[in-house]
Amino acid sequence: MCSGDKEERLIKIIIPGPLTTVQDAGRTGYMAQGFPVCGAADADSMEIGNILVGNAPDTAVLEITLGGFAAEFLSDSVVAVTGADAPFFINGVPLERYRAYPLKKRDYIYVGPVKSGCRIYLCVSGGISTEPFMGSRSTFLKIGMGGYKGRKLMPGDMLPMGYVPKMPKKLGSRSVVPPEFSSTVTLRATVGPQDNMFSPEEIDKFFSSEYTVTPASDRMGIRLDGPFLNSLNGTDIISDGIACGSVQIPSDGKPIILCADRQTTGGYAKPVTVISADMPKAGQLVPGNKVRFVRVTQEEAYKAAIERSRYIKKLSKKLHRL
Repeated sequence: MCSGDKEERLIKIIIPGPLTTVQDAGRTGYMAQGFPVCGAADADSMEIGNILVGNAPDTAVLEITLGGFAAEFLSDSVVAVTGADAPFFINGVPLERYRAYPLKKRDYIYVGPVKSGCRIYLCVSGGISTEPFMGSRSTFLKIGMGGYKGRKLMPGDMLPMGYVPKMPKKLGSRSVVPPEFSSTVTLRATVGPQDNMFSPEEIDKFFSSEYTVTPASDRMGIRLDGPFLNSLNGTDIISDGIACGSVQIPSDGKPIILCADRQTTGGYAKPVTVISADMPKAGQLVPGNKVRFVRVTQEEAYKAAIERSRYIKKLSKKLHRL
């Protein structure tokens, strides 16, 4: 398909699953106006899948929560399925995750229920080409903006795909080793910004404890059950900005990892922050998973972020040569 073709490239949603939305790298520069960044909960899976199909890493994709998704392609395309471990079929033929495949018009894709992990990413050549909202195609469910009509996908929805000048070559070589998902996850975290509201012993308790992900978790925050943290004099603060990965401690002392759809400001103390390089792992947590935290320095967090960025750039450069 070339950019001069008149035919609109479309995907028809047959079964959307419990929650499927359009997501990209998120909208930046609008938190001061109260608009969350949103974006893919697992940026690693989104970026790798996009690279596999020949897109820029931040191109819009479908984020499929817990699987059970089916769609018909009304135009030729190239697809890759990344993220959570779930069975994946094209026209009933089982195929591998983290590998690029060509699709012809009227081909049917099905993604079954997840075996481990939480979110699956369907990446298509040219990306999902819905109308941008504030510079991003990410769905902002709470106000019904962005993505496809500001909502989760429903049966019969027709999603446009962007045009591509040419399809990627050597599709059989465009693959990476899928990650493994465990029911017990370790997340690296730095101390701060409001660690002074807790005793050193309470901070140590947080890093030595195991927590369980609760069913109340969502794209906004991962709620944890386990030892509560006792503050020195309450957890209320004057509301300030919230970074992705901030661990908020409300009045009940139970930690909440704030994620992609987090509020822009909050009035509870945030004694620790999960590092950005580990937030994709957090985005794959499901209720019942166990979580432990490892304390790292800011320098170690910077190093991890740089290593992740280098890996994405290296993978993109390698596959671009094919």
